[in-house]
Amino acid sequence: MRPPARRLALLALLAGSLAFALVSEDTKEEVKQSQNLEKGGLSRKNDIDLKRIVFVIQSQSNSFHAKRAEQLKENILQQAVDLTQELPRVVLIHQLVKLEGAWTILPLLPHFSVTYSTNSSWIFFCEEETRIQIPKLLEVLRRYDPSKEWFLGKALHDEESTIIHHYAFSENPTIFKYPDFAAGWALSIPLVNKLTKRLKSDSLKSDFTIDLKHEIALYIWDKGGGPSLTAVPEFCTDGVGPSCATRFHSALPLCAGATCHVSTTCQGNPVKKEYIFVAVKTCKKFHDERIPIVKQTWEAQAGLIEYYSDSAEGSIPTVDLGIPNTDRGHCGKTFAILERFLNHSRDKIPWLVIVDDDTLISISRLQHLLSCYDSSEPVFLGERYGYGLGTGGYSYVTGGGGMVFSREAIRRLLASKCRCYSNDAPDDMVLGMCFSGLGIPVTHSPLFHQARPVDYPKDYLAHQVPISFHKHWNTDPVKVYFTWLAPSEKDRARQETQARFKEEL
Repeated sequence: MRPPARRLALLALLAGSLAFALVSEDTKEEVKQSQNLEKGGLSRKNDIDLKRIVFVIQSQSNSFHAKRAEQLKENILQQAVDLTQELPRVVLIHQLVKLEGAWTILPLLPHFSVTYSTNSSWIFFCEEETRIQIPKLLEVLRRYDPSKEWFLGKALHDEESTIIHHYAFSENPTIFKYPDFAAGWALSIPLVNKLTKRLKSDSLKSDFTIDLKHEIALYIWDKGGGPSLTAVPEFCTDGVGPSCATRFHSALPLCAGATCHVSTTCQGNPVKKEYIFVAVKTCKKFHDERIPIVKQTWEAQAGLIEYYSDSAEGSIPTVDLGIPNTDRGHCGKTFAILERFLNHSRDKIPWLVIVDDDTLISISRLQHLLSCYDSSEPVFLGERYGYGLGTGGYSYVTGGGGMVFSREAIRRLLASKCRCYSNDAPDDMVLGMCFSGLGIPVTHSPLFHQARPVDYPKDYLAHQVPISFHKHWNTDPVKVYFTWLAPSEKDRARQETQARFKEEL
C-alpha cells in the first residue's frame, strides 16, 4: 500500500446469511424478561422505548446486499411488533441519499441531527449481518443517560502500530479503542448534535478513507476534546450466551446461484472455478521472488490463471502485455488486462479477479462469495477505500487485496472514454474514479485485506472467513496462507452449517 503522500502526488493531475426471518424462541423469552423487569419497578431515569432509537443499517446498493439489509429491517420491525411497541425508525444508508461518501457516516450526521434530534435518544448503527436482540438492547441502553454524550460499541485496539492507521499511537497502540461495526455501535443524540456543529464549522479534511471504524473513532475523540469509545460487553460478534444484545453471523455466504452462468442446476453451489479468470500482475524482477510463493500456495485452486509481466518467461509462464514496468501505479498494465479479458477470453467467462504477485487469496472461498452476486450486473468488488469523499471524491477497491469485476462492469468501463492518464497512475484509484463517473458503486467486502494479518486486531479477524491478505513484508507468506486461507475442515463445517440454516428457512 502506497502511503497517502505518494498517492496525492500521483493524483496531482486528477481533478450471514440468515436474517432472523421469524423471531426465535430465545427472542420471545427476552421479550418476557424485559416486560417483567418493567413490571418489577425498573428505574425509569434512563428508560427508553423503541421509538427513541433510530436504527441505521450500513447497507449497500448491490442487489444482494440491499436484500440482506431489507431482511434485517424486517426482523427489527417484527421484534417491535412482538414487543407491542411503536415501530422504530429503520434507515438503510444506500436508500437515504445519493451521496458518494454516505458510507463514511460522518457526512450523514447533520441529516440525523436535523431529522431526529427532537424525538430520539440514540442512533444505533449496524451492518447487514448484525443480529439484534431488541429487548436486550433496550436493557443495555437504559444504563446510559441519553442526555449525555455517549459513543458505545465493542472495543477493538491495535496490537502494534500499523500502516492502515498511519502508525497512530505508535508508542502504545493498545490505548486507543475503536468500534467493531459488526457488533453494532451507538451515538447519543447530544453527541450527534455536537459532531454536527463541528462538521459545519470545520469540514472534513482527510484525503483518504482507509479504515472507517478507526477514523470515526479518531474524529469523535478529537485529540481528547470528545468522548472515547465506551466498551459495551453486550455488543458481541461471537455471542451465543443470554447476555449478548447483538451478535454477528460470520459464516461465508452461499447464495442461490445468481451467477450460475450457463448452468441451470447450480442453485446453492459455489461459482465454478472455470467461471473465474485470475490475472496476476507481476514484473521480471519479482519472477523468482514472488511467483514461486503463488505456485506453492493458491495457484492450484484457480481454474484459469495468467501472469502478466513486462517480460515473457515460458517457465512460469508469463504474458508480456507490451506495457513497460513502472515502479508504482500500474494503471496501463491493468487496463491492458481488462481489454484482453473482454476481447480475447473464451466462453464469455463472467468474473475477472486481478491480484498483485504478493497477494494471498483463497479461490475456494471466493467461489462461495461470488455465488451471492449476479454477474449480469456491473459488479466491482473488494475492500473499499475512499479518496476526497468530503470534497466530491470517489470510492475505490484497493488493489492489493484483490479487485473483482463482473464482465458487465468491464464492458461498461471500456465502452466509456475513461482511461489512465499515465501508465504509472494508481490503477485502483483510476478505476474508482471511472466507475464513479459511470454511476457504478463499489461493492465492499471486509473479507478482502490490503494488509497482512498482523495489521488487524485479533478480535476483528476472529469473526471473519478471510478471502485475501497482501504483502510479504516482514512475514512468512506461506505460513500466512496455510494459517488463514487454505481450504480446511473448518471451511467445510461452515458450509454444512450454512446449508442447514438454508433448509430451516
